[in-house]
Amino acid sequence: MIAKEYFLSSFGVLLTALGLAIFLIPNNIAAGGASGLAIVLNRFINLSVGVWMYIINITLFAIAFILVGFDFSFKTIYCTFLLNFLIDLFDRIFPIFKYTGDTIVAVFFGNLLTAVGMALAFSQNASTGGTDILAKILNKFFGAPMGMSILFLDFSIGVMAGLAYDLNTGMYSVLSIVLNGTMIDFVLKGLELSVNVWIISDKYEEIKDFVLNELERGVTILDVTGGYTGQKRRMLLVALKRRELHELVSNIKRIDPHAFFIVNEARNVYGEGFKELI
Repeated sequence: MIAKEYFLSSFGVLLTALGLAIFLIPNNIAAGGASGLAIVLNRFINLSVGVWMYIINITLFAIAFILVGFDFSFKTIYCTFLLNFLIDLFDRIFPIFKYTGDTIVAVFFGNLLTAVGMALAFSQNASTGGTDILAKILNKFFGAPMGMSILFLDFSIGVMAGLAYDLNTGMYSVLSIVLNGTMIDFVLKGLELSVNVWIISDKYEEIKDFVLNELERGVTILDVTGGYTGQKRRMLLVALKRRELHELVSNIKRIDPHAFFIVNEARNVYGEGFKELI
């Protein structure tokens, strides 16, 4: 399980690095994070973006360690510096193809790759550092919400890109930040692939047996009372992967065509058969 998490996190970081090195960095698109700040600083001091990212992240981790304490998982540190290494590798050591054509194409495909990559890393409870670290510091001392802090910091980097380069670059950077956040949320919803199903049926025993024996998932049985009829019933709560939902629904219809059930998206499910609590 741990090996799989590190493999998926590493693959996600690789996709993120490719999106940055091929599309965003060559066009000076500062889409937030340490990479965005490195692109801005590169305008004033001619160090490669990869080297600037090392400097930024080492400095941020040191400050966070002093002010907040060691509050970062090894996986986050690993992903942060793996991203640094890969960007430096692709940008400076073994340069790869860099797209410098239509900027809007660079923004779209750069964010597509980075969003899928970052979502993969996030889905494995990892992060790539950068503004996440500053947000933790703001949260510790000023009580600022993490999500709003990250958004504010990333937008500030986009504005700085406009001041460092030109207005168009700044606007494309801000557009990238918006697209990146939207795409990450979209991909994460697809990656989590978990749902809760609430089932009320007179044949709940048969449905329960199917879930336990065929789907090999757990079932919680709840005593409920109908608000209109006052009738006491049994309700089943089942958490499962979305790919298993069709099979469950098909068999609920087969067992009891009159069953009543509700399907909810489950953003995170922890425990046996799902994510492990680490």
